Amino acid sequence: MLHAVIMAGGFGTRFWPASRRARPKQLLALATDTPLLRSTFERLAPLVPAERIWVVTAAATADATRRMLPELPDGNILAEPASRNTAACAGLAAHAVLRGDPEAVCAVLPADHIIGEEARFRSALAAGADFVARDGGLLTFGIQPTRPETGYGYLELGPEHTREGEWRVFELQAFVEKPDADRAGAFLSSGKHLWNSGIFAWRARELLDEMRRQIPDLAAGLDRLGEALDSPRAGAVLAEVYPSLPATSVDFGIMEGARHRFTIPVDIPWSDVGSWSAVAERLPTDAAGNATQGRVLAENAGGNVLVSSGPVLAIRGVEGLVVVATPDAVLVMPKEDAQRVKEVVEALQDRGWDDVL
Repeated sequence: MLHAVIMAGGFGTRFWPASRRARPKQLLALATDTPLLRSTFERLAPLVPAERIWVVTAAATADATRRMLPELPDGNILAEPASRNTAACAGLAAHAVLRGDPEAVCAVLPADHIIGEEARFRSALAAGADFVARDGGLLTFGIQPTRPETGYGYLELGPEHTREGEWRVFELQAFVEKPDADRAGAFLSSGKHLWNSGIFAWRARELLDEMRRQIPDLAAGLDRLGEALDSPRAGAVLAEVYPSLPATSVDFGIMEGARHRFTIPVDIPWSDVGSWSAVAERLPTDAAGNATQGRVLAENAGGNVLVSSGPVLAIRGVEGLVVVATPDAVLVMPKEDAQRVKEVVEALQDRGWDDVL
């Protein structure tokens, strides 16, 4: 049976001041009418019943997650006592699903993406799940690039392996870090590169076997957690073990060294909504290229990203800025630096201004 694991443990620091520790990115409606986490759940619901949808989130946001997804059984929300990146998150979920389904196949995906053509996305997800259920291996879904994007990592295709219905399954040759503009243009022209979506499918047992082979210290900690999950000691073991687990990503820690790895190219509208500039692509834009949300006034100004969830925001005579206003904080920075909001958050933390974090 197919299980869906939604990774919702991040804090979305690149979306400060809208995103906070108690209200991270996935709980926000960024350029949409529905919070990202809720949209992810609703996207999966026609394919996977609620009792087989799992959410891994931070302990601080577990209650908010339950309120947003009341359809989920309480035990399907797994609360991380510390953030240990995506490999630990995926491994914890694998142990959880295996308790009731020893042959479980997992589709694993972030909570904070915007995806169009959702029926087609579900078709690709089902095809990938069917493939790994039958043939094994670890599979990721790559997005057909539409522009020479420098903000995404890429996947390099190997030979075509098989077909799963209408979908082509390729061997995965390599993961490629975010390129510069020239390389991104070459990737777009090559036809051999996809955007790395961070969406996966695998048999839960096979993921854990790869962890034991490649990251034995992480696997040992997760195995200890797995043994305790159904016991009265589960909470205490999680609090003791999880913060000490190695922090590594699925891509770097597992997929890059996996013995059998595959990818399915998917041609759908997709965004990981990774910065305020990315949000701007989905907001209404005026004749001067200002992307706006909320009560905003722009005069003699162009190419700005202007978002307010509180006060009236008025600008004049400026270009290329990100300005985000909430009732208690305002961010102003060049749009070209939109990926660097995390540095602002770190500086606020250094000053001890936790009330706005």
